[in-house]
Amino acid sequence: MKEQLEKIKQEALAALAAAKESSDLETLRVKYLGKKGELTAVLKQMGKLSAEERPVIGQLANDVRERLTAEIEAQKAKLEQVKLEARLKAEAVDVTIPGREKKLGHRHPMYIALEEIKDIFVGMGFTILDGPEVELAYYNFDRLNAEEGHPSRDWSDTFYFDEDSRVMLRSQTTPMQVRAMETMELPIRIIAPGRVYRKDEVDATHSPMFHQVEGMVIDKNVTMADLKGTLNAVMEQLYGEGTKTRFRPHHFPFTEPSCEMDVQCHKCGGVGCPTCKGEGWIEVLGAGMIHPKVLEMSGIDPEEYSGWAFGMGLERMAMRRFKISDLRLIFENDVRFLEQF
Repeated sequence: MKEQLEKIKQEALAALAAAKESSDLETLRVKYLGKKGELTAVLKQMGKLSAEERPVIGQLANDVRERLTAEIEAQKAKLEQVKLEARLKAEAVDVTIPGREKKLGHRHPMYIALEEIKDIFVGMGFTILDGPEVELAYYNFDRLNAEEGHPSRDWSDTFYFDEDSRVMLRSQTTPMQVRAMETMELPIRIIAPGRVYRKDEVDATHSPMFHQVEGMVIDKNVTMADLKGTLNAVMEQLYGEGTKTRFRPHHFPFTEPSCEMDVQCHKCGGVGCPTCKGEGWIEVLGAGMIHPKVLEMSGIDPEEYSGWAFGMGLERMAMRRFKISDLRLIFENDVRFLEQF
């Protein structure tokens, strides 16, 4: 039995010395020291020995177990050290190599214009609202006095999700004005920026997806003069003192009377060019006094309260602000263009 133990010892030591992976060490531990291992099998034969031989063989078996256990731990530590050294070598960093330059980005020109607009209106006491881009036609049209049959509700102009034309991608952020009238206490002063969607052909001043900033004021004794004075003040803060604007009569179902506001073309200074389509002016927003029927639908007495509202295209504001000649540049993400701002 002594010879068996010595043989197991020598074979195990040789196998452990040749092990290359920690998994190999575990396999050898089970093979020699496990419950069904070779050393255990030898110890099960102790019953055949005489009383004098048992202590001697038992001690020898314990010595073999301790030696193999110690060797397994030593080999495990050795393999881990080898792996660590290999990893350190593979992941070594040459601190003398010049570092890679990290380019810092900056805000998009359109969002620069948006932040400026927000700051102006917040400074005037307005609250900023946000709302859903997937909207109900009830809020986008019905509550804005655009009844069935209105041209803006046509499938050729609006992105609908259902055949009943009730769920849609909002074509304006005006629904947030209705939601504000439903939930906020009077007086109300809000702006609602966000993405909107219309089936427009892409050109220098149009896109099927663009951004709007809508605003609304409702209070006692509000007049058209308040609307014009506020919007002129906003344009001068955005584009500088003396910015030329004009108001033209228009029609919107949401407002009565209604108007459109233009700013003089930044590209040609009013002479006429492709950017302004030869008119010398660029339309930036539609506005007007809130229709009494719209106020009534929201439970507001039009005899006691009045209000005005507007909706401006953010991209066009950015174009005027940064003298951008083509709206498509804003969406193309050309780094050469964006790095200028």
